[in-house]
Amino acid sequence: MNTDAALLLETVHFAAEKHRNQRRKDAESTPYINHPIGVARILSYEGGVTDVEVLQAALLHDTVEDTDTHPTELEAKFGPIVARIVQEVTDDKSLPKQERKRLQVEHAAHCSLQAKLVKLADKLYNLRDLNRCTPVGWTAERVQEYFMWACEVVKGLKGTNSTLEEKLEELFRQRGLQL
Repeated sequence: MNTDAALLLETVHFAAEKHRNQRRKDAESTPYINHPIGVARILSYEGGVTDVEVLQAALLHDTVEDTDTHPTELEAKFGPIVARIVQEVTDDKSLPKQERKRLQVEHAAHCSLQAKLVKLADKLYNLRDLNRCTPVGWTAERVQEYFMWACEVVKGLKGTNSTLEEKLEELFRQRGLQL
């Protein structure tokens, strides 16, 4: 049975298994799976996105980067479109952190519309999370630097989803940043 609901539930199950031992860096050590589920929810509930492959990619967006998942595994299980979207939003962990961040800014404008949607929702989730609770070991300066970097990434995503962009613009404005 390949209904949209069944596909999304299978994707949530896969992501939950892959992220089962991971925690967010907040003081409560929130289960990591809350993040990809939250990104997919932002896309659907706030962004009005109904494309099941985009929602699947949102649920899976950190599996290649942060777990033992290989892109071929995603392609075999979820198809080439979902695998491609995930690959587009995946950082190369073999590169230094600053280089990965630079490449995100550089590549943002050249991503597919589907990948741009996932990136917008991911940034929105992360920025809201930073406003809610500073990660353990982060200073106020590091949080502000993250906002500044995220603003540069989002500039390359403009024209993708006006609703999500307006929500991001408001978060940036609160930090004295202009999109």
